[in-house]
Amino acid sequence: MRRTLLLAMAAATALSACGENSPNSAAEISPAVSEPAAGVPARAAPSARATPEQQAAAPVGGLQGGAADWRRVASAADASILGRLDQAWRLARAEAETAGFAQQVEALGPLVDPNAAQPGRLHPTPGTYRCRTIKLGRRTEGQGLAYVGYPWFACSVELTPGGDLVLTKTTGSQRTRGLLYPDTERRLVYIGAQAWGEAETAFPAYGDTRERDQVGVLERIGQNRWRLVIPWPKQEAKLELLEITR
Repeated sequence: MRRTLLLAMAAATALSACGENSPNSAAEISPAVSEPAAGVPARAAPSARATPEQQAAAPVGGLQGGAADWRRVASAADASILGRLDQAWRLARAEAETAGFAQQVEALGPLVDPNAAQPGRLHPTPGTYRCRTIKLGRRTEGQGLAYVGYPWFACSVELTPGGDLVLTKTTGSQRTRGLLYPDTERRLVYIGAQAWGEAETAFPAYGDTRERDQVGVLERIGQNRWRLVIPWPKQEAKLELLEITR
C-alpha cells in the first residue's frame, strides 16, 4: 500500500518496540512463521475490481488492484457490513452472555470492549505474532455455540515491496490473509479471504469465492496488542475476533 503506509510503517518501526482445534482447549502456541504459506505468491496480479486507471497508477505488483482506498476494493455488500459493526457487537456479546458464557466474555477484558480501540501506532510492525480467535453469537439462530474460544496460533505481518501491508494467520485449519488499509485514527480496514483445512496451501483472492471473503477492522487495544474485528462473518458467528500480540 503505497507511500502513506510506507511512511506509517517507518514511524511504527521507530517507535517499536481458527473450526481450529477443539473449542476451549488448553492454549497451544504454534511456532511463529515469517514466510507466507506455501503456494501463496508474495505478489499478486491486480484485482478485476480495479479500473484500468487504478491499475495503471498502482505500484508494480500491488495486491488487490493497488488501490489505497478500501472502498475501491470491497464489494458493496461487504462495505455495508462494516456499517453495521456496532449492531454486530451489541447482538453478539448479548447472545453469548445470555447463553451462559458471561464469565468467559468478561474474562477477555478489552478484547471484547467495543470502545477499547486506541489512537496511534495502528500498524503492527512487520514480523511474527501470536493470535487466537474468539467467536461470539450464532450466525444462524439455534445452530452452533454462542461462544467459542480457540487456542493460540501464529500470525505474521508483511510489508511488501509494493507497499502493501499484509496480515496472515499462518497456522490452524481456518487461516486468513488480506490487506490492511488506512481508515480513521483508531482503525485500519482489513480485506482478505480464508483458506480452509491443511490441504489448502494457497489463499483464495478476495472476491473469488464469496463465502471465503472477510472484511473487518484492525484496532490497537494495548501495548503490542491488536484485534481484528470481523462483523457478520459468513460462517458460524455474528462477530469474530482475532487477538494479535507479541
